[in-house]
Amino acid sequence: MRDQILSNLQNPRQLEKLYRGNAAPFKREFSGLYPELKGNLLADYWHERLTYESDDISWGTRREFWFVAIAALLAGLCAKLPTFFPLDEEFFYPRNIGFLVFPFLAAYFAWKNQVSPGKLAFLGAVFLVCLVYINLLPHNPASDTLVLACLHLPLLLWVVLGVAYAGDELQDYRKRLSFLRFNGDLAVMSAMLVIAGGIMTGITIGLFALIGFKIEKFYFEYVVVFGLPAVPLVAAFLTQTNPQLVNKVSPVIARIFSPLVLVMLVIYLGAIVFSGKDPYNDRDFLLLFNVLLIGVMALIFFSVAESSAKEKSGSAVWVLLLLSIVTVVVNGIALSAISFRISEWGITPNRVAVLGGNVLILVHLLLVTVMLLKTLTRKAALTEVGRAIALYLPVYFVWTIVVVFLFPLLFGFR
Repeated sequence: MRDQILSNLQNPRQLEKLYRGNAAPFKREFSGLYPELKGNLLADYWHERLTYESDDISWGTRREFWFVAIAALLAGLCAKLPTFFPLDEEFFYPRNIGFLVFPFLAAYFAWKNQVSPGKLAFLGAVFLVCLVYINLLPHNPASDTLVLACLHLPLLLWVVLGVAYAGDELQDYRKRLSFLRFNGDLAVMSAMLVIAGGIMTGITIGLFALIGFKIEKFYFEYVVVFGLPAVPLVAAFLTQTNPQLVNKVSPVIARIFSPLVLVMLVIYLGAIVFSGKDPYNDRDFLLLFNVLLIGVMALIFFSVAESSAKEKSGSAVWVLLLLSIVTVVVNGIALSAISFRISEWGITPNRVAVLGGNVLILVHLLLVTVMLLKTLTRKAALTEVGRAIALYLPVYFVWTIVVVFLFPLLFGFR
Protein backbone atom coordinates (compact mmCIF):
# COMPACT_ATOMS: atom_id res chain seq x y z
CA MET A 1 0.00 0.00 0.00
CA ARG A 2 2.83 2.42 0.86
CA ASP A 3 4.54 1.97 -2.50
CA GLN A 4 1.22 2.25 -4.35
CA ILE A 5 0.45 5.57 -2.66
CA LEU A 6 3.89 6.96 -3.52
CA SER A 7 3.72 5.83 -7.14
CA ASN A 8 0.27 7.37 -7.65
CA LEU A 9 0.74 10.78 -6.01
CA GLN A 10 0.06 12.43 -9.36
CA ASN A 11 -2.88 10.16 -10.15
CA PRO A 12 -5.95 11.28 -8.12
CA ARG A 13 -8.20 8.65 -9.69
CA GLN A 14 -5.94 5.77 -8.66
CA LEU A 15 -5.53 7.17 -5.14
CA GLU A 16 -9.30 7.30 -4.80
CA LYS A 17 -9.51 3.69 -6.02
CA LEU A 18 -6.89 2.59 -3.48
CA TYR A 19 -8.76 4.37 -0.69
CA ARG A 20 -12.15 2.90 -1.55
CA GLY A 21 -10.69 -0.59 -1.83
CA ASN A 22 -8.84 -0.55 1.52
CA ALA A 23 -9.81 2.52 3.54
CA ALA A 24 -8.23 1.60 6.90
CA PRO A 25 -4.81 0.45 5.57
CA PHE A 26 -4.72 3.45 3.20
CA LYS A 27 -5.34 5.85 6.07
CA ARG A 28 -2.64 4.27 8.27
CA GLU A 29 -0.02 4.20 5.53
CA PHE A 30 -0.78 7.72 4.32
CA SER A 31 -0.58 9.08 7.88
CA GLY A 32 2.91 7.60 8.18
CA LEU A 33 3.95 9.04 4.82
CA TYR A 34 2.46 12.53 5.16
CA PRO A 35 5.36 14.17 7.06
CA GLU A 36 7.52 13.43 3.98
CA LEU A 37 4.85 14.67 1.57
CA LYS A 38 3.78 17.88 3.30
CA GLY A 39 3.62 20.70 0.79
CA ASN A 40 2.37 18.56 -2.06
CA LEU A 41 -1.07 19.94 -2.93
CA LEU A 42 -2.71 16.55 -3.48
CA ALA A 43 -1.08 15.12 -0.33
CA ASP A 44 -2.29 18.11 1.72
CA TYR A 45 -5.82 17.55 0.39
CA TRP A 46 -5.75 13.87 1.34
CA HIS A 47 -4.38 14.71 4.78
CA GLU A 48 -7.28 17.06 5.46
CA ARG A 49 -9.75 14.53 4.08
CA LEU A 50 -8.44 11.63 6.16
CA THR A 51 -8.01 13.56 9.41
CA TYR A 52 -11.45 15.16 9.27
CA GLU A 53 -13.44 13.74 12.15
CA SER A 54 -16.97 12.80 11.18
CA ASP A 55 -19.71 11.67 13.52
CA ASP A 56 -21.35 9.65 10.77
CA ILE A 57 -21.11 5.86 10.81
CA SER A 58 -20.30 4.21 7.50
CA TRP A 59 -21.95 0.90 6.68
CA GLY A 60 -19.71 0.28 3.70
CA THR A 61 -20.99 -0.59 0.28
CA ARG A 62 -24.13 -2.66 -0.21
CA ARG A 63 -22.02 -5.53 -1.60
CA GLU A 64 -19.76 -5.50 1.45
CA PHE A 65 -22.72 -5.44 3.83
CA TRP A 66 -24.36 -8.41 2.13
CA PHE A 67 -21.07 -10.29 1.96
CA VAL A 68 -20.67 -9.99 5.74
CA ALA A 69 -24.34 -10.87 6.36
CA ILE A 70 -24.16 -14.03 4.23
CA ALA A 71 -20.81 -15.04 5.76
CA ALA A 72 -22.26 -14.60 9.27
CA LEU A 73 -25.26 -16.75 8.33
CA LEU A 74 -23.00 -19.49 6.95
CA ALA A 75 -20.86 -19.38 10.10
CA GLY A 76 -24.00 -19.82 12.22
CA LEU A 77 -25.15 -22.76 10.08
CA CYS A 78 -21.75 -24.40 10.54
CA ALA A 79 -22.06 -23.92 14.30
CA LYS A 80 -25.40 -25.78 14.16
CA LEU A 81 -24.07 -28.79 12.23
CA PRO A 82 -24.27 -31.11 15.30
CA THR A 83 -28.00 -30.29 15.40
CA PHE A 84 -28.61 -30.91 11.71
CA PHE A 85 -26.51 -34.09 11.52
CA PRO A 86 -25.75 -36.92 13.96
CA LEU A 87 -22.48 -35.40 15.17
CA ASP A 88 -21.15 -35.71 18.70
CA GLU A 89 -20.75 -32.19 20.13
CA GLU A 90 -17.75 -33.28 22.23
CA PHE A 91 -16.11 -34.47 19.01
CA PHE A 92 -17.17 -31.57 16.76
CA TYR A 93 -16.61 -28.36 18.73
CA PRO A 94 -13.09 -28.89 20.17
CA ARG A 95 -11.77 -29.78 16.70
CA ASN A 96 -13.73 -27.29 14.61
CA ILE A 97 -14.22 -24.20 16.76
CA GLY A 98 -11.61 -22.30 14.77
CA PHE A 99 -13.36 -23.08 11.49
CA LEU A 100 -16.44 -21.19 12.68
CA VAL A 101 -14.48 -17.92 12.59
CA PHE A 102 -11.19 -17.84 10.68
CA PRO A 103 -12.23 -19.10 7.21
CA PHE A 104 -15.03 -16.53 7.06
CA LEU A 105 -12.78 -13.68 8.20
CA ALA A 106 -10.14 -14.81 5.70
CA ALA A 107 -12.77 -14.87 2.94
CA TYR A 108 -13.81 -11.32 3.85
CA PHE A 109 -10.27 -9.95 3.60
CA ALA A 110 -9.43 -12.00 0.52
CA TRP A 111 -12.51 -10.47 -1.12
CA LYS A 112 -11.64 -6.94 0.04
CA ASN A 113 -8.01 -7.25 -1.08
CA GLN A 114 -9.01 -8.86 -4.37
CA VAL A 115 -6.37 -11.58 -3.96
CA SER A 116 -5.37 -13.50 -7.05
CA PRO A 117 -7.19 -16.76 -7.89
CA GLY A 118 -3.97 -18.67 -7.18
CA LYS A 119 -3.61 -17.28 -3.67
CA LEU A 120 -7.32 -17.75 -3.06
CA ALA A 121 -7.00 -21.42 -4.06
CA PHE A 122 -3.99 -21.75 -1.75
CA LEU A 123 -5.88 -20.30 1.22
CA GLY A 124 -8.85 -22.58 0.55
CA ALA A 125 -6.57 -25.63 0.24
CA VAL A 126 -4.88 -24.87 3.58
CA PHE A 127 -8.22 -24.57 5.35
CA LEU A 128 -9.47 -27.77 3.71
CA VAL A 129 -6.34 -29.77 4.62
CA CYS A 130 -6.53 -28.57 8.23
CA LEU A 131 -10.25 -29.36 8.40
CA VAL A 132 -9.85 -32.89 7.06
CA TYR A 133 -6.75 -33.61 9.13
CA ILE A 134 -8.10 -32.52 12.52
CA ASN A 135 -11.32 -34.48 12.02
CA LEU A 136 -9.47 -37.64 11.00
CA LEU A 137 -7.36 -37.77 14.16
CA PRO A 138 -8.35 -40.73 16.38
CA HIS A 139 -11.04 -39.80 18.88
CA ASN A 140 -9.37 -40.24 22.25
CA PRO A 141 -10.29 -37.49 24.74
CA ALA A 142 -7.39 -38.59 26.96
CA SER A 143 -4.85 -38.06 24.15
CA ASP A 144 -2.44 -35.23 24.92
CA THR A 145 -1.46 -34.84 21.28
CA LEU A 146 -5.11 -34.46 20.25
CA VAL A 147 -5.66 -31.76 22.86
CA LEU A 148 -2.46 -29.98 21.77
CA ALA A 149 -3.49 -30.15 18.11
CA CYS A 150 -6.94 -28.72 18.92
CA LEU A 151 -5.38 -25.92 21.00
CA HIS A 152 -2.75 -24.97 18.42
CA LEU A 153 -4.92 -25.28 15.30
CA PRO A 154 -6.70 -21.91 15.86
CA LEU A 155 -3.26 -20.27 16.00
CA LEU A 156 -2.42 -21.88 12.66
CA LEU A 157 -5.71 -20.67 11.18
CA TRP A 158 -5.01 -17.21 12.60
CA VAL A 159 -1.77 -17.11 10.61
CA VAL A 160 -3.69 -18.05 7.44
CA LEU A 161 -6.06 -15.17 8.21
CA GLY A 162 -3.00 -12.92 8.39
CA VAL A 163 -2.01 -14.02 4.88
CA ALA A 164 -5.47 -13.07 3.59
CA TYR A 165 -5.30 -9.74 5.46
CA ALA A 166 -1.89 -8.88 4.01
CA GLY A 167 -2.91 -9.71 0.44
CA ASP A 168 0.03 -9.01 -1.86
CA GLU A 169 2.03 -7.25 0.88
CA LEU A 170 2.85 -10.24 3.07
CA GLN A 171 6.60 -9.61 2.92
CA ASP A 172 6.19 -6.06 4.23
CA TYR A 173 6.71 -6.12 8.01
CA ARG A 174 4.50 -3.02 8.33
CA LYS A 175 1.58 -5.04 7.00
CA ARG A 176 2.20 -7.68 9.66
CA LEU A 177 2.18 -4.99 12.33
CA SER A 178 -1.01 -3.65 10.81
CA PHE A 179 -2.47 -7.14 11.25
CA LEU A 180 -1.50 -7.11 14.94
CA ARG A 181 -3.17 -3.71 15.33
CA PHE A 182 -6.23 -5.06 13.60
CA ASN A 183 -6.40 -7.90 16.13
CA GLY A 184 -6.32 -5.41 18.98
CA ASP A 185 -9.09 -3.33 17.40
CA LEU A 186 -11.03 -6.52 16.66
CA ALA A 187 -10.79 -7.61 20.29
CA VAL A 188 -12.05 -4.24 21.52
CA MET A 189 -14.95 -4.10 19.06
CA SER A 190 -15.87 -7.76 19.67
CA ALA A 191 -15.91 -7.16 23.42
CA MET A 192 -18.29 -4.21 22.98
CA LEU A 193 -20.57 -6.27 20.74
CA VAL A 194 -20.58 -9.17 23.22
CA ILE A 195 -21.42 -6.83 26.11
CA ALA A 196 -24.24 -5.25 24.09
CA GLY A 197 -25.47 -8.70 23.06
CA GLY A 198 -25.37 -9.90 26.66
CA ILE A 199 -27.48 -6.94 27.80
CA MET A 200 -29.96 -7.55 24.98
CA THR A 201 -30.12 -11.26 25.88
CA GLY A 202 -30.91 -10.51 29.51
CA ILE A 203 -33.59 -7.95 28.62
CA THR A 204 -35.20 -10.20 25.98
CA ILE A 205 -35.38 -13.28 28.21
CA GLY A 206 -36.66 -11.16 31.09
CA LEU A 207 -39.38 -9.51 29.02
CA PHE A 208 -40.67 -12.83 27.67
CA ALA A 209 -40.57 -14.33 31.19
CA LEU A 210 -42.86 -11.54 32.39
CA ILE A 211 -45.58 -12.70 30.01
CA GLY A 212 -45.10 -16.38 30.80
CA PHE A 213 -42.82 -17.56 27.97
CA LYS A 214 -39.63 -19.48 28.81
CA ILE A 215 -37.49 -18.87 25.73
CA GLU A 216 -34.06 -19.56 27.23
CA LYS A 217 -33.48 -22.87 25.42
CA PHE A 218 -34.63 -21.61 22.02
CA TYR A 219 -32.76 -18.33 22.42
CA PHE A 220 -29.42 -19.93 23.29
CA GLU A 221 -29.74 -22.74 20.73
CA TYR A 222 -30.51 -20.44 17.81
CA VAL A 223 -29.99 -16.74 18.51
CA VAL A 224 -26.80 -17.08 20.58
CA VAL A 225 -25.33 -19.93 18.50
CA PHE A 226 -25.83 -17.87 15.33
CA GLY A 227 -24.78 -14.63 16.99
CA LEU A 228 -21.45 -15.65 18.50
CA PRO A 229 -19.74 -16.68 15.21
CA ALA A 230 -21.07 -13.46 13.66
CA VAL A 231 -19.43 -11.24 16.31
CA PRO A 232 -15.86 -11.27 14.90
CA LEU A 233 -17.17 -10.85 11.36
CA VAL A 234 -19.30 -7.83 12.25
CA ALA A 235 -16.47 -6.44 14.39
CA ALA A 236 -14.01 -6.77 11.49
CA PHE A 237 -16.50 -5.10 9.15
CA LEU A 238 -16.98 -2.18 11.54
CA THR A 239 -13.26 -1.67 12.18
CA GLN A 240 -12.56 -1.62 8.45
CA THR A 241 -15.38 0.70 7.46
CA ASN A 242 -15.16 2.92 10.57
CA PRO A 243 -11.56 2.91 11.84
CA GLN A 244 -12.33 5.99 13.93
CA LEU A 245 -14.54 3.88 16.22
CA VAL A 246 -11.67 2.13 17.99
CA ASN A 247 -8.41 3.57 16.68
CA LYS A 248 -8.27 5.86 19.70
CA VAL A 249 -9.62 3.34 22.21
CA SER A 250 -7.06 0.58 21.64
CA PRO A 251 -3.97 2.79 22.24
CA VAL A 252 -5.56 4.20 25.39
CA ILE A 253 -6.22 0.69 26.72
CA ALA A 254 -2.63 -0.33 25.96
CA ARG A 255 -1.27 2.86 27.57
CA ILE A 256 -3.33 2.38 30.75
CA PHE A 257 -2.79 -1.33 31.25
CA SER A 258 0.94 -1.54 30.46
CA PRO A 259 2.06 0.17 33.72
CA LEU A 260 -0.70 -1.53 35.70
CA VAL A 261 0.36 -4.97 34.47
CA LEU A 262 4.00 -4.10 35.23
CA VAL A 263 3.15 -3.26 38.85
CA MET A 264 0.97 -6.37 39.13
CA LEU A 265 3.74 -8.63 37.82
CA VAL A 266 6.35 -7.26 40.21
CA ILE A 267 4.00 -7.68 43.18
CA TYR A 268 2.98 -11.15 41.95
CA LEU A 269 6.58 -12.37 41.66
CA GLY A 270 7.21 -11.16 45.20
CA ALA A 271 4.04 -12.83 46.47
CA ILE A 272 5.11 -16.19 44.98
CA VAL A 273 8.06 -16.26 47.39
CA PHE A 274 5.74 -16.04 50.43
CA SER A 275 2.88 -18.15 49.07
CA GLY A 276 4.63 -21.51 49.20
CA LYS A 277 3.46 -22.17 45.65
CA ASP A 278 5.94 -22.89 42.91
CA PRO A 279 5.66 -23.96 39.25
CA TYR A 280 8.25 -26.71 39.73
CA ASN A 281 5.97 -29.11 41.56
CA ASP A 282 2.50 -27.70 40.90
CA ARG A 283 1.34 -28.50 37.35
CA ASP A 284 -1.77 -26.30 37.44
CA PHE A 285 0.27 -23.39 38.77
CA LEU A 286 2.75 -23.81 35.90
CA LEU A 287 -0.14 -23.80 33.41
CA LEU A 288 -1.55 -20.55 34.79
CA PHE A 289 1.97 -19.12 34.88
CA ASN A 290 2.31 -19.74 31.15
CA VAL A 291 -1.12 -18.28 30.42
CA LEU A 292 -0.04 -15.15 32.31
CA LEU A 293 3.18 -15.06 30.30
CA ILE A 294 1.37 -15.26 26.95
CA GLY A 295 -1.11 -12.56 27.97
CA VAL A 296 1.61 -10.11 29.04
CA MET A 297 3.67 -10.85 25.93
CA ALA A 298 0.62 -10.12 23.77
CA LEU A 299 0.11 -6.80 25.58
CA ILE A 300 3.74 -5.80 24.90
CA PHE A 301 3.54 -6.71 21.23
CA PHE A 302 0.18 -4.98 20.79
CA SER A 303 1.48 -1.80 22.47
CA VAL A 304 4.47 -1.70 20.14
CA ALA A 305 2.29 -2.43 17.09
CA GLU A 306 -0.05 0.43 18.05
CA SER A 307 2.87 2.85 18.27
CA SER A 308 4.62 1.79 15.06
CA ALA A 309 3.10 4.66 13.08
CA LYS A 310 3.95 7.29 15.67
CA GLU A 311 6.59 7.88 18.30
CA LYS A 312 5.87 7.05 21.90
CA SER A 313 7.01 9.21 24.79
CA GLY A 314 10.14 8.23 26.68
CA SER A 315 8.15 7.19 29.74
CA ALA A 316 5.96 4.86 27.67
CA VAL A 317 9.03 3.19 26.16
CA TRP A 318 10.52 2.82 29.65
CA VAL A 319 7.33 1.07 30.80
CA LEU A 320 7.50 -1.32 27.85
CA LEU A 321 11.19 -2.01 28.50
CA LEU A 322 10.62 -2.76 32.19
CA LEU A 323 7.58 -4.86 31.33
CA SER A 324 9.68 -6.82 28.83
CA ILE A 325 12.44 -7.39 31.39
CA VAL A 326 9.99 -8.61 34.03
CA THR A 327 8.30 -10.84 31.44
CA VAL A 328 11.71 -12.31 30.55
CA VAL A 329 12.11 -13.16 34.26
CA VAL A 330 8.66 -14.80 34.30
CA ASN A 331 9.56 -16.73 31.16
CA GLY A 332 12.85 -17.82 32.69
CA ILE A 333 11.03 -19.19 35.74
CA ALA A 334 8.53 -21.04 33.56
CA LEU A 335 11.33 -22.42 31.36
CA SER A 336 13.33 -23.66 34.33
CA ALA A 337 10.18 -25.21 35.82
CA ILE A 338 9.31 -27.21 32.71
CA SER A 339 12.96 -28.26 32.30
CA PHE A 340 12.91 -29.50 35.91
CA ARG A 341 9.71 -31.45 35.32
CA ILE A 342 11.14 -33.10 32.21
CA SER A 343 14.34 -34.07 34.03
CA GLU A 344 12.38 -35.47 37.00
CA TRP A 345 9.42 -37.18 35.33
CA GLY A 346 10.42 -37.63 31.70
CA ILE A 347 9.23 -36.43 28.32
CA THR A 348 5.54 -36.06 27.50
CA PRO A 349 3.84 -34.24 24.58
CA ASN A 350 2.58 -31.49 26.88
CA ARG A 351 5.99 -30.84 28.41
CA VAL A 352 7.74 -30.73 25.05
CA ALA A 353 5.09 -28.36 23.67
CA VAL A 354 5.39 -26.03 26.65
CA LEU A 355 9.21 -26.19 26.53
CA GLY A 356 9.33 -25.36 22.83
CA GLY A 357 6.81 -22.54 23.17
CA ASN A 358 8.67 -21.02 26.12
CA VAL A 359 12.00 -21.10 24.29
CA LEU A 360 10.50 -19.34 21.26
CA ILE A 361 8.82 -16.71 23.43
CA LEU A 362 12.03 -16.12 25.42
CA VAL A 363 14.07 -15.52 22.26
CA HIS A 364 11.41 -13.16 20.93
CA LEU A 365 11.18 -11.24 24.19
CA LEU A 366 14.97 -10.88 24.35
CA LEU A 367 15.01 -9.46 20.82
CA VAL A 368 12.26 -6.98 21.70
CA THR A 369 13.99 -6.03 24.97
CA VAL A 370 17.28 -5.32 23.19
CA MET A 371 15.52 -3.19 20.55
CA LEU A 372 13.61 -1.24 23.24
CA LEU A 373 16.92 -0.58 25.01
CA LYS A 374 18.42 0.66 21.74
CA THR A 375 15.38 2.90 21.28
CA LEU A 376 15.93 4.52 24.67
CA THR A 377 19.63 5.04 23.93
CA ARG A 378 18.67 6.45 20.51
CA LYS A 379 20.57 3.75 18.64
CA ALA A 380 17.36 2.62 16.91
CA ALA A 381 13.91 3.99 16.14
CA LEU A 382 10.80 2.55 17.75
CA THR A 383 9.78 1.23 14.35
CA GLU A 384 12.71 -1.18 14.59
CA VAL A 385 11.06 -2.75 17.63
CA GLY A 386 7.95 -3.35 15.55
CA ARG A 387 10.13 -4.80 12.80
CA ALA A 388 11.71 -7.25 15.27
CA ILE A 389 8.24 -8.37 16.36
CA ALA A 390 6.88 -8.77 12.84
CA LEU A 391 9.83 -10.63 11.33
CA TYR A 392 9.77 -13.24 14.11
CA LEU A 393 6.10 -14.17 13.66
CA PRO A 394 6.76 -16.94 11.06
CA VAL A 395 8.76 -18.82 13.71
CA TYR A 396 5.56 -19.35 15.71
CA PHE A 397 3.86 -20.51 12.53
CA VAL A 398 6.48 -23.20 11.96
CA TRP A 399 6.26 -24.37 15.58
CA THR A 400 2.47 -24.53 15.35
CA ILE A 401 2.74 -26.76 12.27
CA VAL A 402 5.09 -29.06 14.18
CA VAL A 403 2.71 -29.36 17.15
CA VAL A 404 -0.44 -29.84 15.05
CA PHE A 405 0.87 -32.20 12.38
CA LEU A 406 4.00 -33.91 13.73
CA PHE A 407 3.35 -34.35 17.47
CA PRO A 408 0.56 -36.92 17.00
CA LEU A 409 2.87 -39.00 14.78
CA LEU A 410 5.98 -38.57 16.94
CA PHE A 411 4.18 -39.53 20.14
CA GLY A 412 1.98 -42.26 18.65
CA PHE A 413 -1.31 -40.31 19.08
CA ARG A 414 -1.05 -40.59 22.86
